Amino acid sequence: MKGEGFKPRCETFSALIASYSRKGLVSEAVDTFEEMKTLGVEPNEIVFGSLVDIFAENGKVEEALRYYSLMEKAGLVPNQIVITSLIKAYSKVSQWKEAQELYSRMKDMEGGPDVIASNCMINLYANLGMITEAKLILNDLRRNSLADVQKLGAVNDCASYNNIMACYAANGKINASAELLKQMMASHILPDATTFKIIFTLLRKGGIPSEAVSQLEVSYKEGRAYAKSAIVSSLFSVVKMHEDAMESCEEFLSGKFALDSSAYNSAINAYGASGEVEKALNLFMRMQDEGLKPDLVTYIYLAGCYGKAGMVEGLRRVYGLLKYGEIEPNESLYKALIDAYRDAGKNDLAEMVEQEMRFSASTEEIDDSESEGD
Repeated sequence: MKGEGFKPRCETFSALIASYSRKGLVSEAVDTFEEMKTLGVEPNEIVFGSLVDIFAENGKVEEALRYYSLMEKAGLVPNQIVITSLIKAYSKVSQWKEAQELYSRMKDMEGGPDVIASNCMINLYANLGMITEAKLILNDLRRNSLADVQKLGAVNDCASYNNIMACYAANGKINASAELLKQMMASHILPDATTFKIIFTLLRKGGIPSEAVSQLEVSYKEGRAYAKSAIVSSLFSVVKMHEDAMESCEEFLSGKFALDSSAYNSAINAYGASGEVEKALNLFMRMQDEGLKPDLVTYIYLAGCYGKAGMVEGLRRVYGLLKYGEIEPNESLYKALIDAYRDAGKNDLAEMVEQEMRFSASTEEIDDSESEGD
């Protein structure tokens, strides 16, 4: 960079170091900084900020702090960007107290903490299981965003929500997760792939049959138009947020999309779980009118509807299909029938199905052992 009689300006060096920082070229950034010192060029805030950031990104806290200290010794006041980089560094090594201290310091600065710093703190707290602290910052972000969207840049990525939701999921807090999802969507933040991965975990923990969850996963992976609304509806149904569940169903039942049995299954579940059994059964008939055959998941959800409505004959029909081999014996369906008979006040029939389930399981074990012997 040095030519005869030419001494580059600080701005030239700072632009170069900033470029190296963005590209993650640590050695090149440090070498350029050392060249600055050799030439007697005083570094500015951008130079120090870029060096702090590049080491922060790599989780090298001591190096990031060294350049931060050099910056202060040079009489330069760290701005929000530099402090955010340090918070990022502390977050990568889970030093929450140090990060928290810097974040508190940002609150006294003009404009307060930015979205990046806030997200770093949310992620740090969530990863450490400090849900209350994470939620407080998230709520602050939302309030600030609503008050001054342009200033804050809008809270339009869902990483913060995902981290808190994942923490809730790990602790079995399904209701809190669903409420957070509703809040997220009300803020016009669309769930992403990570959100849906968390929702699938929540559905399994919430008692949705594994066959139904797998069906929803397939519809999501294949990009079916109704999939996202159906998945969200299923989560809301699990936690008895029935109005929200049915609202999600209406998004794909409006006639805009081509539906398959998986879509109808989700809607039957949502309406049945809410007590709107007649609507659920009408959807079952609509499904058949469209030439779609009921599958295992359909019958699992139908059993629930019949049980809530006390429709014992309907339950007997489903049980008959299972007993006489028209439906493959399946534990989830057996359990759905047992629960449905109990809901209908038919404990004797529930006991009968339970015995049949145990017998079926024993038969399968014998068949498996004979196959292994062959």
